[in-house]
Amino acid sequence: MRAVVTRVKSASVTIDGKKQGEIGQGFLILLGVAPDDTPAICEKLADKILALRVFEDDIGKMNRSISDAHGSVLVVSQFTLFADTSHGRRPSFFGAAAPDKANALYEQFLRECEARGFPPQHGIFGADMQVTSQNDGPVTLILDTKEWNSNAN
Repeated sequence: MRAVVTRVKSASVTIDGKKQGEIGQGFLILLGVAPDDTPAICEKLADKILALRVFEDDIGKMNRSISDAHGSVLVVSQFTLFADTSHGRRPSFFGAAAPDKANALYEQFLRECEARGFPPQHGIFGADMQVTSQNDGPVTLILDTKEWNSNAN
């Protein structure tokens, strides 16, 4: 799985002119699923993201978690995180999971967030979405679970 996690002051997702999800301070999470991802990887990614200490404490250090900051979560599926741009000018998306599998793990990720106390706002899998955010910092992290196999966490 790949996730782009942005600390935001606010974020929203709109579909067909209707606001689907909206948060104040928290994380905007763009989530991509690879063909070999599993439910266990999904759980580990949710644990990792929701424990990140990237919110500022009283002395301005990034030392607080989303829980400490009383933040919220907005999750948007994004298969384009697995784009291969190594050849030509048109990206290939063979690195992304098939829609059925990707949707199942996306839905599981939403449940994992909720189980950890962060009922997520979210988009709709496969929809044409407009995402708006007011980035905070900016602080943006890229998490790729493939890298976890070769590096210590």
